[in-house]
Parts: sequence; structure tokens; C-alpha cells
Amino acid sequence: MSSGIVFLFFNLLIWLITATIFASAGGNETDYQALLQFKSMIKYEGLRSWNSSFHHCDWSGVSCGKRHRRVTTLQLMSQGLEGSLSPHVGNLSFLREFSLFNNSFQGIIPPELGRLPRLCVLNLGSNKFSGVIPTNLSSASALEVFSVSKNKLVGHIPKEISFLSKLVYLILGDNKLTGGITPFLGNLTSMQVFSAVDNPLGGSIPDTLGNSRSLTEFYLGGCNLSGTIPHSVYNLSLLTKISLPVNKLTGSLPSAIGSMLPDLLFLQLWNNQLTGLLPSSISNCSKLGLLELNDNNFSGKLTIDFAKLKDIYVISLYNNIYEADDMKFIDTLKNCSRLEKLLLSDCNFHGLLPTSIGNLSDQLTFLNLGRNDFYGNPPSSIGNLVGLTVLVLEENRFTGKIPSIIGKLRNLEVLYLDGNQFSGPIPKNIGNLSLLTRLGLSSNRLQWHIPSSLGNCHRLLELHLQDNKLNGKIPKQLLQLSSLTIILNLSQNSLSGSLPTQVGQLKMLSYLDLSSNNLSGNISSSLGDCTSLLLLSMKDNLFQGMIPPSLNTMRGLLTLDLSHNNLSGQIPRFLERLPLEHLDVSFNDFEGEVPLQGVFSNASAFSFLGNSRLCGGLNELGLPKCKDTEKQNRRIPIFVILIVIPSILCTLLCIVYAWCKKRKVQSTQLSTNEQFMNVSYSQLLKATNGFSDANLIGKGGFSSIYKGTLHDDDSHVAVKVLHLQNQGAHKSFLAECEAWRSIRHRNLLKIITSCSSVDFQGNDFKALLYEFMPNGSLHDWLHSSESTSRLNIIQRVNILINVASALDYLHNHCIPTIVHCDLKPSNILLDVDMMAHVGDFGLARFLGTNSNQSNTSGFRGTIGYAPPEYGVGNEMTSSGDVYSFGILLLEVMTGKRPTDDIFNEGLSLHKFADIAFPDHVSDVIDNDLLNSLQEDAIATQCTLANAKKINECLSSTLKIGISCSLESPPQRLKIENVVHELQYILDILQNM
Repeated sequence: MSSGIVFLFFNLLIWLITATIFASAGGNETDYQALLQFKSMIKYEGLRSWNSSFHHCDWSGVSCGKRHRRVTTLQLMSQGLEGSLSPHVGNLSFLREFSLFNNSFQGIIPPELGRLPRLCVLNLGSNKFSGVIPTNLSSASALEVFSVSKNKLVGHIPKEISFLSKLVYLILGDNKLTGGITPFLGNLTSMQVFSAVDNPLGGSIPDTLGNSRSLTEFYLGGCNLSGTIPHSVYNLSLLTKISLPVNKLTGSLPSAIGSMLPDLLFLQLWNNQLTGLLPSSISNCSKLGLLELNDNNFSGKLTIDFAKLKDIYVISLYNNIYEADDMKFIDTLKNCSRLEKLLLSDCNFHGLLPTSIGNLSDQLTFLNLGRNDFYGNPPSSIGNLVGLTVLVLEENRFTGKIPSIIGKLRNLEVLYLDGNQFSGPIPKNIGNLSLLTRLGLSSNRLQWHIPSSLGNCHRLLELHLQDNKLNGKIPKQLLQLSSLTIILNLSQNSLSGSLPTQVGQLKMLSYLDLSSNNLSGNISSSLGDCTSLLLLSMKDNLFQGMIPPSLNTMRGLLTLDLSHNNLSGQIPRFLERLPLEHLDVSFNDFEGEVPLQGVFSNASAFSFLGNSRLCGGLNELGLPKCKDTEKQNRRIPIFVILIVIPSILCTLLCIVYAWCKKRKVQSTQLSTNEQFMNVSYSQLLKATNGFSDANLIGKGGFSSIYKGTLHDDDSHVAVKVLHLQNQGAHKSFLAECEAWRSIRHRNLLKIITSCSSVDFQGNDFKALLYEFMPNGSLHDWLHSSESTSRLNIIQRVNILINVASALDYLHNHCIPTIVHCDLKPSNILLDVDMMAHVGDFGLARFLGTNSNQSNTSGFRGTIGYAPPEYGVGNEMTSSGDVYSFGILLLEVMTGKRPTDDIFNEGLSLHKFADIAFPDHVSDVIDNDLLNSLQEDAIATQCTLANAKKINECLSSTLKIGISCSLESPPQRLKIENVVHELQYILDILQNM
């Protein structure tokens, strides 16, 4: 009997378990089908694990509950996914967290998401969603986090959002939402963070927002808001951050704001129309770190006691009108030990600058007191501010000598003292400021010579010395500063002597103004080496002689002013070919015919007054016609015949001999070197099917790249067509031609020929033809959603070795050394064998040479890949390429761009890798690479020893990238060592 009972109990237990399994499987199947529908509407190459070999709960980004095995989390951030969001996601009824942050989803947000009763987190930010925010999301009653920032959403903020009583974070920024802020948001009593920045919302801030008693952070910058800030907002005592810049808000701040918001950390109201006094109670916000109230209409006395704000690091109050005669508030800043930026320009301050300015924090990096009414001599205590990188005292009434103590601020990068009444000499010790990138001393009363010590400022980008009383010669050391790339203005002084030949070393300079001095002699022909000049003004001097022919190399010159000198000879014809928009040669002694083409074809763009011997030109110029240069029958003296004819015969014999010798040498060279073929515009037009979009394979700021087919042999080429209408494109073309002329390496992209012609509309046309790379760019393989396969570990290391070998060649085996300056994945091309070739030398620099460098002024590589020292104006060096290579290596190994959205608030790709090294390397390695390694391990039955070797190789490779991308250039690895270390890693991988 007892055995029968046990039997029945056992069967009942089996039935219950089976029933539970089938019930669970039914829900599980629903989730599985929903995921398949989700997958069917996207390009999902990054989701390799989403296949029948794995249970869907083990798919990448999917998490399931332990009890029912239902999908609870779908986290697919930064996976490069592209497509539409399937409404079947609404069938994942157990889903709690859903994030598609930083992908390329488009189309509408499906309203079916409102069917997810357990959904707590919905993050769709940084995609391309369009349409409106679905109103029935309000049915997802458990929602706590809702983020759709950085999309293309339109319409209103739906009032139905106010039904989400548990909502804590509401992030709507950077869309195209209109219709104002719905007052119903005040019903969200649990909301802590509300952000709708950079939407054209319009309207005003609703008073009901003050009902959101839990609100701690409030961001509505750039929303076209008007009206006043409701008083109810100031009653939100938990507020820590208020950010409402770039609106049209009016009214004044409440006098008791500091008592009402005691926990305020961040007050950002700049660029509005606020008025009234700045409340002294702001002093009570003892935790305040950032105060930005600039560009408003605040007035009255500045009575804030900054001594109480010990944590403040930014004070920006500029462009308001205060009443401050004694500047006592400066004294209260001495306790602000964390202060980094103090911006008080355009504030109507006047009087003596107090010596207490020197008591400010040694953390202070940015001090701007410009455009006020300070007078007297700046106190010597300013020399205590040793942390300053930017000092702006321009447009005040400072007098006396420039304090020599400024020469001891060794960290200064920017110094503007323009528009004061400083007199005496420029202190020689300003040349000690070796980090200086911008120096402005214009419109003062400075005398004596320009100190040659300025030649020690090797990072100087721009120098303004105009409108002073400087005399003497221009020091050649100043003209040897190859870093000067923006402007050198020495006009309106009393400088004398000739223009030193060293001026030709300013190859990258954009603006050179030497006007209104006493400079004399001939215009130096070396000026023609300044091929990046956009403006050259030498007017109102004593220059004589002819315009040197070497100026014909200034292919980007837009303005040339040579007026009021003693120049003579004919106006050169080559000026017709320059892209000049304004030419002034008036009041000289030019003679002969005025050209008709180029700038000369526009009478309003060309000035010639005061040259009485000119003729011809446009009819509207009113010049006399030029006399015919008829040959006159003159008897040639016999002594001319006896001297000239033998000389000509001798010269011809020398030319014939040299030509024969050269031809012999050329015949030898042609046996080893390929001849460049000639191609025309019409041939390239035909080869690329009229430069059609179907043939477009790449596009950048200076050029578009097309796939083309030349002749009848069906061989493909890459045709790089320059956008000559874009500033800098012509210089990029010249730089690239210069680079390709002198380099040849297996890992450099092979150039076939170039084309310099005109199109069928008569516009200049320039193109470069390269060997076609059938496997596209490294960028495509790392990030393109269209790629059907990914790179394995050996391919990645091989590519890195190829790139490093190319750099080693450029840096250590080329004469002169070449710096690429723009190394990034899109400039690494892959041939049919997946060998990497470095291309795009449009920004290349030649080190230690006087050859023509036609780089575009101001361009210093690509954001994310350019080293930090370029950002402060340092010269481009080979160690800068090493930094770019390090970032490229980390991108290859992690799959993350250096500009990914996750890299903010101090986190960079370098730090991302460095933090993981050496114990958590697998946490940062590209998921595609890890999946590939996992598949290979299963297929080859990888041993534990080999798995350990692979992990060591990943760690060693990551270490190279970290060491190459260090902030300090001297600490970076040498590229030749990089090649050896990567080759060692490859040998290990290939021998496993």
C-alpha cells in the first residue's frame, strides 16, 4: 500500500515538473521569437552569438531571470547596429532594462514599448530615431529612466509622460522637439534629473515644475525659452545643478537664492537677458563649484563674499555692467584654493588692480580682466600666479613698462596685453615663455627693438606687435619660428632695414602684415617660400625694385597690398594665376601693360593709382592704350656679332652635351622606375561614370574618392578629386604631391599619377590616382555595419605591423624625415591580401628642410588621433605620429573610436585601456575579436597553455598602444621598437 502511494506521489511530482517546464517554455518561446524579429530588422553582424548554436539567454547583450528563464535585460550599447526597432520587442513582457545607446537605429520608436509593465530603464539615446515620442509609453508604469537624447525626434513632449509616477531620469536633449515644456511634468514628483537641452522648444518654464520636489538637476540650455525663471523653481531645495544658458530668460535672481538652494553645485545662466543685482546670498551656497552668469545685463555692486565658496573652480561673470571701484571682492577670492578660471572681462571695473590679485589660487590657469578700465601698472604680485596658462589684460589703461615678472610665468600659453598704454621696451625675458602660442602686445606705446629672444618661443602660432613705436631691424630669429602659422603683424611701427631672407622659413604662415614701417631694399625672393600665405601686406614702406618672380608659388594668396612703395618694372603676369581677391599696387613706379585675367578682370578688386606709366588693362580703368612694340630696323654693331654669336654657339654645345648625358642617366632610371601616365579630366569623368555617387567610395574635407576603370583592360584605380573650393584643399594637394615624389615603400599607398586640368565649366580640377585597394579601409573593417566579416587577431597584428613599418620608413629611412600628421583607420587601406597601406599625405610635414610644405594652416590632424601637444601649438614631430599610432592600435584592439560618447568627463581611449591593464584586459578587447578567439578555440580544441599565450599577446599588444599614446612625447615608444615588439607577438601567435 505504501509503495503505491509513493508511486502515485512520484508520478504527480513528475507531472508538476513537466507542466512547469512546458509553461516556462511557452513564455520562453515568445521571448525567442521576439528576439528573432528584433534581429530581422537590423544589420546585426556584431551579434555573432545570436544563432541557434546558443540558447537565446546566452546571446550577447541578453540576460534572463534564473527562475523562469525569461528575458529581463537587453543591453546593446555601442554595437554598431543599424536598422529599425521591431515592435515585437513589446512581447518581452519580463524586460526590465533595455538599452540601445549609441547605435544607428532609425525610424519611429514603436508604441508597443508601452506594453512592458516591468520596464524600468529605457535608453535609446545617440541613435537616429525620428517621429514623435509615443504617448502610450505612459503604460510602462514601472519606468524609472527614459533617455532619447541625440536623436531626430520632433513634436511635443507628450503630457502622458506625467503618468510615469516612478520616473527618476527624463533625458530628452539634442532633438527637434517643439511646443514648449508641458506643465504636466510637475506631476513627476519622483523625478530627480530633467534634461531637454538643445531643442527648439520655445515658450517659458512652467511654474508647475516647482512641484517636482525630488528634482536635483535641471538642464534646459539652448531651448529658446523666454519669460522669467518661476519662483517655485527656487523652492526646490534639493537642487544641485541648474543649467539654463543660451535662452532669452529675463527678470532677476531672488535675493535669498543662496538660502533657498544651499546645496547648489552648478549655476549656469550665461547668455540670457537677466537683470538686477547679483545676490550676495550666493555666498551661502558653500558647495558651489561653477558659477557662469556671463553675457547678461546684471548691474550694481558686486557684493558676493567668495571667501565662503571654498570649492569654487570657475567664476565667469564677464560682459555685465557692475559698479566696482575698489575691487574689494578680489580680496575675498584668496580662500578659493581650487579656483581654476576667473573671467571678468567687459565688466566696467575701474581703478588700480589690487596687489591681492597675486593671492589667488596656485591652481588658477585662466585669468581674463580684459576690456575694463584698469589703470596704473599691473602689480608685480601677478608673478605669483605660476599656474596661469592664459592671461588677458587687453584694452584697459595700464601704463608704465610691461612688468618683467610676467616673464617668470613659465606655464603661459596665451598672453594678451593689447590696447593699453604700456611704454618702454618689450621685456627680453618674455622669450623665456617657451610654451607661449599667442602673444598680443599691439596698440601700446612700446619702443626700442623687437627682442631676438622671442625666437625662443618655439610654439608661437600668432604674434601681434602692430601699432607701437618699435624701431630697428626685424630680428632674423623671429622669422625662423616655423611654428608661426596664423599671423605675424608688425605693422604701424618704425622698423627699418631690409626684409631678412629668413622670412622664407615661415612656410605655414597665413597672414603677414609689415605695412607702415620704414623697411627698404628689394623684396626678398625667399618670401616665395611662404606658400601658405592668404594675406601679404607690405604697403607704406620704402621697398624698391621689381616684384620677385618667386611669389608665383603663393597659390593660396587672397590679398596682396604693395601700395605706397618705390617698386618698379612691369606688373608680373603670374599674378593673373593667383586666386587674388584684392590687389593694390598703387603709388609705385610700375610701367607697361596691365594684365587682363584673374584679379585684373575685376576693376573693383584691383587698385593701380599713382603709377603714371601703366597702360592697357580693362577699358573701365581709363588707362591709355599701349603702343605697338614694332621692331625697328637698327643696324647691329659688329662687335655685338663678334661677342654674342660665339657665346650662343658655345652655350648650345654645352646644352647638347648636358642633354645627352642626362638622357643616358634617364634611360638607366627608367629601367627601374615606372613612368607616370598622363590622364585628362575627360578620361577621369568617363572612368568614374561622371563622378557618380555609385562610384563614390570615400569623402573627406578636402576631397572625394571614386572607384574608376581606366582604358579597356578593366583595371581599377582610386581617383581622389580635390574640393578646390574648400580652403586648404590646394595646399593639401601640393603637400601630397611633394610627399609622394620622394617616398616608396610596400606599406605606403602606391600613386599612379596626378591630373591638374580644368573641367568642362572652366574650373580648376585636380586629382590623384592611386592603386585601388579592394578591401577598403581599416575603418570599414572596424566600424562599418555593411561589413560581413571581422578581423581576427593575426590579421589585426599584421595590419599594425604594416602601419608601424611604414612609419618607421618615413621617420627613420627618409631624407628628409616625413611626419604623416593624420594617421587614422580611414587612411589605412587594405589590398587583396589584407596588407595595409598608409595613404593621404595631405597634411604631411618634412622635417629639417626648406622644401615647400603646403599644409593647411591651422590643421593639425584629426580630433581624437592628434596628440595633445598639437592642441597647444607644438610643432608636428615624429612622436606625434607615434601617439596617433597608439590610439589607432587601441582602436583596433578595443573596437572603440577615440571619439565614442563614453569618452567624456576625463575618460579617454588611452585611460580606458590603461585602467584595464594588466588584470582586466579582456574587459576592453573588442567583442568581435573575443568571439573570434572563442570560435577558434572551440574549433582547434585550444589548450590551456595556448589560451594563456593568447591572453599574454593581447596584454602585450595593448601595452604597446598605451605606451605609444602617453601624454608626454619623450616617454612614448620609438616606432622602430614598436615594429620589433609587434613582430615578436605575431611570431608567438603564428607558432601556436
